[in-house]
Amino acid sequence: MIKIGSTVIKQQTNFWNNCLFHPTDAIEDAWGKKILDRMAEDRAVNTVRIYTMFEDIVYLDENGELAYDFRLNDLRLDYLVEKGYSLLLAYAAMPECIATNKHAATSNSKNKTRYKGKLFNTSVPTDYKLWEEICYEYTRHIVERYGEDTVSKWHLQCFNEPDIPEFFLSDLPREAIETRAEEYTKLYTAFANGICHVSEKLCFGGPALAYITKFLEIFLNNVKEQNILLDYIAYHNYAGTSPYTLLSPDGSFMVENWVKQQEHIMETIKKCGFEDTELIADEWGMSSCGFYNIEECPAFIARETEVYSAYFVKLIYTILEKGWNISKMMICLSGQHEMVTDFSGFRNFFTMNFFAKPIYNAHVLSGKLHKGLLNANCENKNVYVIPTKNEKDDYAVFLTYCSEKFHEDLPDITEKIAFPEDAIGKTATIYCIDKEHNNPYRLYERKGYTPDLTEEQIKILKAEGNLSVYARVPVTETLELPLTANAVYLIETED
Repeated sequence: MIKIGSTVIKQQTNFWNNCLFHPTDAIEDAWGKKILDRMAEDRAVNTVRIYTMFEDIVYLDENGELAYDFRLNDLRLDYLVEKGYSLLLAYAAMPECIATNKHAATSNSKNKTRYKGKLFNTSVPTDYKLWEEICYEYTRHIVERYGEDTVSKWHLQCFNEPDIPEFFLSDLPREAIETRAEEYTKLYTAFANGICHVSEKLCFGGPALAYITKFLEIFLNNVKEQNILLDYIAYHNYAGTSPYTLLSPDGSFMVENWVKQQEHIMETIKKCGFEDTELIADEWGMSSCGFYNIEECPAFIARETEVYSAYFVKLIYTILEKGWNISKMMICLSGQHEMVTDFSGFRNFFTMNFFAKPIYNAHVLSGKLHKGLLNANCENKNVYVIPTKNEKDDYAVFLTYCSEKFHEDLPDITEKIAFPEDAIGKTATIYCIDKEHNNPYRLYERKGYTPDLTEEQIKILKAEGNLSVYARVPVTETLELPLTANAVYLIETED
């Protein structure tokens, strides 16, 4: 039995409906716009994180002076703003024209280059004043174009994953953590100075780490000692979901691994005196290693199934329970342009033929949650319930039924849900994601389809991915839900 409370215990900001859209320059293309259009239409995502891609903007003019071409940048940002997205802009990468090492380039993808033949320069600048000037000019441009009031609601970020050679100082060994942290502090300081010279109302931070190592402690101590402005701390938490872990005998997707990593992050932040600082988990969970799929790690097939959506709901539940000050959790969508078959285990919302995955529909459903967070009393330890309501006393209850490792080791059950008296007599609209509902991959399996899909099969699978209502019933004293392993439900009530 699940008993839903009626008293709001807190007003909860939605921190879960956000994403990193990658590759950034797919915003210019029809397939990228198709994804962004769908997310906006379904209200699946509120904030989009992209790279500024300074390599497309900054060059030296005929006199050897810094010059700027914002046309591609404006095309991308205009499109996102017109669709109603808020933005998190990662100021990256190092423009080759000011790089100390012009050959320090990486692709960080399956292919020899990034999307559209580009590479990522990982070098430090020849002069940090040049980097500061670039950050200033870029910030000045977006403030002039979109207005200070709009840009002040965005988040500006210095670089991406500066703790690993794939993005920063690729000519140094991976173990050179202290050197990277010290150089990144210089990079961040120049970034902060450039932004502050434009406006003191803007929100900026870093370091968007790949791993939580000594790097974070060094950086935060430098920020405190040097009195550098830092509005938020960004990090990536993929604990226990790398291919190397999942390929081990004990490897498995577990929210508990994410929690352990988060606790380590919190300990470091508290130790350095930043416990009241805003936190952004701008990449998380089962979406690790974007350019890896089932070729490298067969376990990544779970990113096509109901397992991913169950993980998502349990993770939201856990963060709420822990009370961590996370303002945004951003799922990373990359590898999107490298698909050659539909169900290949990349970390994205849609397959090659644009079948919506369970994780996408889970994001759509999570966007329907209200701000008023309630208590719930649940007897089953494998059921995780997120109950909410609005000022009209309409309820929205999100839940999942899953085991610790999201295995098929739970019995099928029927769970009863008791709503408060003020909900009785209203209509409940119920959505379900499980092996039988809103799940193109499971339907593909059941029907015995092969990768070379016919037009009719594509039509069938696309329809399966379009979120449908499971049931619409009057609210009585109890509602009954059939639960199978990793099932996800959203129940909305209204007059």
